[in-house]
Parts: sequence; structure tokens; C-alpha cells
Amino acid sequence: MSTIVTITLNPAIDKSTSVPAMVSEKKLTCTAPLFEPGGGGINVARAIKKLGGKATALYLAGGYTGKFFTQLLDKESIPSEVIEITSHTRENLIVLDATANQQYRFGMPGPTVEANEWKKLLAVLEQMNDVQFIVASGSLPQGVPVDIFAQIAAIAKKKNAKCIVDTNGESLRLAVAEGVFLIKPNLGELSALVGEEELLPDKIAGAARQIISTGQCEYVMVSMGAAGAMLVTNETATTISTPPVKRRSTVGAGDSMVAGIIYSLSTGKEIL
Repeated sequence: MSTIVTITLNPAIDKSTSVPAMVSEKKLTCTAPLFEPGGGGINVARAIKKLGGKATALYLAGGYTGKFFTQLLDKESIPSEVIEITSHTRENLIVLDATANQQYRFGMPGPTVEANEWKKLLAVLEQMNDVQFIVASGSLPQGVPVDIFAQIAAIAKKKNAKCIVDTNGESLRLAVAEGVFLIKPNLGELSALVGEEELLPDKIAGAARQIISTGQCEYVMVSMGAAGAMLVTNETATTISTPPVKRRSTVGAGDSMVAGIIYSLSTGKEIL
């Protein structure tokens, strides 16, 4: 099986709980919280393990929350390389309103990362051997340069590894400009990449091909929420419908899709 490395620059402890109902100005009694290690690449690595594969999670973590985060990841036996930082790893809060069956997600700001810390992560990545897939996913904390995913893509080229990027904004644009194997934008992120305010359904494939035609990206997987996803190549556009399931949480849904793609590729399957 191919070697997979996931990169998470802004991991988080996801703390989940529920209340009978969300009511303002009232003390709410919560159920016992569930703590899980989260963040783009971390979610991908965890999902790959559940599918029967193995991915090494490379990430930044610090403070007492960082130590707890690493403990949570170790409990799941996820191979990892942690780069310690001086600031505390963030925590997110997910609250379910049990009566309305509505989920509220509170994302906390990330830590401030020093230059020597994120540069060390890149140095560790460069030293890794036999890497065939590099998945760079998630948001950027304070202090990390906006072109960090582009730098990761450049390292992937040196290693002849396939680079998969799942982020947004200028970070995504710069990564595509450097050259990547696959990106997974949502409709809003794809619209921004091609300079459009909004994309109608019949324009999605064409917008994705604008990016592919530059020769800097081979595949675009567009996540479309309840409408499913669309895999676009230079020649084809395939829509994958969302299976009928009872929704329990949307946390890590896009990351799970990326995990499924990379796991399948790592076992020798074709993307189409």
C-alpha cells in the first residue's frame, strides 16, 4: 500500500455535547462531552484508518491542550509526527439541540505559530521517505504564511508524490498555481478561484476545467452539499449523489470524502 502523509497546521480538539434545547439567557445542562482530535488532515488520517488503511499525521500542537490532543490521537493508534509549538492548540465546541435536531458549531481561533515552528514541519516532511500521497488540508493559524500549501506542493514535486489540497482563499489559489494533483473546493471556493460570484449547476464543470486546463491541477472534486459531489477531469464530469442517511453530524464530512479517494488510490484503484 502506498505511503500517505496528512498535514494539519491548525488542529483542534472537537468537544461535542447536546442540550435539550438552545435557549438564550439560560443556564443549559449539557450531556457528558465527547472529545475527539480534529482538523482537516487529522480527520483524513482517522477516516483512512477506519477504511482499513494507514496514514501518518504530521501536525502542529502545543500547550496542555496540545498534549491532550496527542493523547487522543495515540488512543486511536494513528501514526503521527508532532511538531511542538509554544501556543496552545485550539478547541472547538459542537452542540446539538436535541429538540430541534439542529447542530451548532463554534470554531475557536487557532494559536499563533512561530516561523521556526512551521519551518520545522516542512523540514520533517522533506526528510520523510517513500511518500506517495501528501494531503494538506484545513485552515491556517496565525503566523503561518499564506503560501504554505504551495510550499508543500513544491516538496511533493521533489518527492514525485501526489499532492492533494483542501483549503480555501488565497492559500488554495497559490497551491494551484504551484501545481497539485487534486483539489476539493466547495462551490463558493470554486467560484472564487475562477473569479465568479456564484456558479449555477450547469457552469460547475466548465469552471473546474478552467483550472485543469492551466496544467496545474489534474482533478477537481467539487463538494456540493446535499447535491453530492462532482469529479471533473479535462474530459469528463461525474456527479456522485449523496447516499440517503440520517444526518448525525457534518463535522469532517468533506475530509471523509478526501480520505475515501486517497485510500482507494493508495490501493491501486483508478480515480474513475
